[in-house]
Amino acid sequence: MIDELPNATTAATEPADSSVMAPAEAAQPSARPDERPVRLLIVGTGGMARQHAEKFGAIPGVTLTAGIDTNPDRLRSFQDTHGIAKGFASVQEALDWGEFDAVTNVTPDAVHYMTTLPFLAAGKHVMCEKPLAANYAHAAEMAQAASLAGVVNMVNLTYRNVPAINEAARLVSEGAIGEVRHFEASYLQSWLTQPAWGEWSTSSTWLWRLSKSHGSTGVLGDVGVHILDFATYAAGSSPTNVSCRLATFPKAPGDRIGEYVLDANDSAVMHLRLSNGATGVVHASRFASGHLNDLTLKLFGTKGGLEVQGSNEKSVLRGSLGEDMLTGTWRDLPAPPVPTNYQRFIAAIRAGTPVLPDFARGAALQKVLDLALASDEARSLDMAV
Repeated sequence: MIDELPNATTAATEPADSSVMAPAEAAQPSARPDERPVRLLIVGTGGMARQHAEKFGAIPGVTLTAGIDTNPDRLRSFQDTHGIAKGFASVQEALDWGEFDAVTNVTPDAVHYMTTLPFLAAGKHVMCEKPLAANYAHAAEMAQAASLAGVVNMVNLTYRNVPAINEAARLVSEGAIGEVRHFEASYLQSWLTQPAWGEWSTSSTWLWRLSKSHGSTGVLGDVGVHILDFATYAAGSSPTNVSCRLATFPKAPGDRIGEYVLDANDSAVMHLRLSNGATGVVHASRFASGHLNDLTLKLFGTKGGLEVQGSNEKSVLRGSLGEDMLTGTWRDLPAPPVPTNYQRFIAAIRAGTPVLPDFARGAALQKVLDLALASDEARSLDMAV
């Protein structure tokens, strides 16, 4: 899983930024009773692939037709578990076969680019795990290729499944809190301080995330993309400026465990200015003791405030609106259920319509993350997006 892709620094043709399109979410296709067949290929059968198989497999009319993995034992086990008839060792083998309509790419981050482009060229619909690519140049190329192919394309930013964040985005777009002036967003994990998810120091599942040579850009690249999307989607505005400070802490003698050099960042703090004039802070850490996997977003506007608190797929939306502002009172707000990314991807294929968050959104987020890395290297210099 070592990243062998070139570390491009020049941008490809810039894709349209869909990050300010929150009101359009309401017009997107939601899961419907339509059960027209969709044949799905799963690329990569480790980690998150199990969830993809379960979620897509539960949608009426969706058939898991094949899997791809370079590890034959892992592939066969995955096929047996999920009842998948076909298995391939490469993207080209699957394309030569060709009996599928859509692809969900669950490969490691560093190979999203090389494994996605051939499917786009073949006219296949693609969902890709986050982040879209390891750098902005590759993400922009993928977004452009998807646009030219005219296929349904989606980045699986899983917190778009959370009802509270979608309701917050709707309220902001309708002016419920007036003009957004300030925001705070955090994504807090603690798997480097306790073994609730397993002992990180003995498992490649966790160790690769701590090593640059294994394709990791640290907590910034791993969960930073989630919290950046989480904050700016709800705020309804794109970043215009970013500054960043990253930290990597000692975790083992010589900062190394076996083949893994532990040099990827463990904590990230970003300061953002948005195109609507709002400023705010976004931070993420794997050393947030007491927090297993918690997201928090606070949005403050001229007519009120909103707060989203989430942990995995559970969430709470609170607001201080109208007369409550006079006393600083916060109340729970309803957040209606929303269809999942998996359901919306299939519904979009069946309806022949676009769906968000698309590859253009993924590229826009990656541009900010690349600039955040550059900012840290330049002693937190402010960078224009």
